[in-house]
Amino acid sequence: MRHPFAPQAETVSRSPEGGLNLWDAGERQVAWWWVSCHGGAGVSTLQALVPGGADGGRGWPILSGGGTSRVVLVARADARGLAQAQLAARQWASGGVPHVQLMGLAAVADAPGRPPRALGDLLTLVSGGFPKLWTIPWMESLRFGELPTRDRTPKNVATMAADLSRFLS
Repeated sequence: MRHPFAPQAETVSRSPEGGLNLWDAGERQVAWWWVSCHGGAGVSTLQALVPGGADGGRGWPILSGGGTSRVVLVARADARGLAQAQLAARQWASGGVPHVQLMGLAAVADAPGRPPRALGDLLTLVSGGFPKLWTIPWMESLRFGELPTRDRTPKNVATMAADLSRFLS
């Protein structure tokens, strides 16, 4: 399956439901922005687990100097979260987000274990609109306010960190 690496405004129309707001990030240069598709997506957790990015809140960071912002969208891997991620991907693909390089989607598990088939199918569908998909598994330690230790950090998180490092080199 081919994934988009640039907007396709000639073939993708913007959704009437909107998407994420755009906000002025000034001249701030960061390696990448973690942008939440909705509240509770998992941005602060990913920021703690994968250093290097900055919290972009719930909107597309646009550099006032005209530079390009790199963005990783973050959503819960439930129906609501994936629908919000799909809206944001469509907004980007339609050309509605200037000067943003969409790096991918981090889909954060909303429960332990494998998702139901319907959610797995929805994730497959939605991920087709992103250059890269990282699935972040459930981490029980987070329920107790503790980050997993280095030896207990899921492999998927280490893979995402390595991928993001490669984007920057």
